[in-house]
Amino acid sequence: MLSKRDNFLETIRGGNPDRFVKQYEFLDLVIGDPVNFYVRGKRYPGMEPNIDRWGCRTLWPEGEPGAIPDPTFRVIEDIEDWKDVVKVPDLIANCNAADLWEPYIARCEEVDREDKMLAMFAPTGIFERMHNLMGFEETFINLMEEPELMAELAEAIADYRLDGFKLMIEHVHPDVLLAHDDWGTKTQLFFPPDIWREVYKPQYERIYRYVHDQGVVVIHHSDSFNEPIVKDMIDCHIDMWQGALATNDIVKLQKETGGKIAFMGGLETNIVDSVSSTEEGVREEVRRACRTYGPQGYFIPSVTYGDPFGTIVYKEAYEIINDEIDRMSEEMLGYSRQH
Repeated sequence: MLSKRDNFLETIRGGNPDRFVKQYEFLDLVIGDPVNFYVRGKRYPGMEPNIDRWGCRTLWPEGEPGAIPDPTFRVIEDIEDWKDVVKVPDLIANCNAADLWEPYIARCEEVDREDKMLAMFAPTGIFERMHNLMGFEETFINLMEEPELMAELAEAIADYRLDGFKLMIEHVHPDVLLAHDDWGTKTQLFFPPDIWREVYKPQYERIYRYVHDQGVVVIHHSDSFNEPIVKDMIDCHIDMWQGALATNDIVKLQKETGGKIAFMGGLETNIVDSVSSTEEGVREEVRRACRTYGPQGYFIPSVTYGDPFGTIVYKEAYEIINDEIDRMSEEMLGYSRQH
């Protein structure tokens, strides 16, 4: 029986996995590194509004599943003034000291890297940082009306992201970088593909190339309809797309990409994690996903959320999903969970 780590690597590299990977079981995500803590601070439900190092304001009301940018708050009022009002955090100056990293490194050393992949967290991607700075509506307007200025801002954010990646890799050298940037709704991209290619793709090609060249697996979370740009995501050195919604034609994409990118997700959230979810409904959705996407390979059945901390509404669903994935491994791959 393969370790969780090896079974994951066999899955995304087109080898011989002996079972389906059960969601995030392969990954040990150690949060709280100096880069994220410096920029974001401590976030928790019911906290007072948080101003991060970019000057963006974040809310996390009690009872809500996660933090959100304050939709009424703006750092950038006019994109023509962005260089005057945006203060890019200097990560190299503030997050490079060895004593800052020592407690975090000690936690990382507790990870069994023979069994799991050590992962570091890289939230708030380039597009997300933009709409944190200026709001959703202005971000879309500026992408259409001022693409050159938005491309300049994207490059500045990417430089900052790259500095963070370099610090993470130089101090820890994780196995996986789990990075976030949501690029669409459930049924379409937020912007025309050509706009994404003009503004975002060059920066992602550049910063993920560095990560990939260091031997770190790039997992990009985007629980969105990304079908029109999946081949571009391969150009951006993304090893696995986490958050692949079932509204994408995943089977078609698997065939078109030929193993150049792996897909993690495929489970409908409204079926597995809503007030109307049932155990049998969850199990049936897992069976559908495994039978539909499993035969093409390079697929990990999972919730589409971008973290490994379980389900939100129907909390029992996460373990039900894992149990049914084991059943499908027995049915489809001849796996015996008695090992």
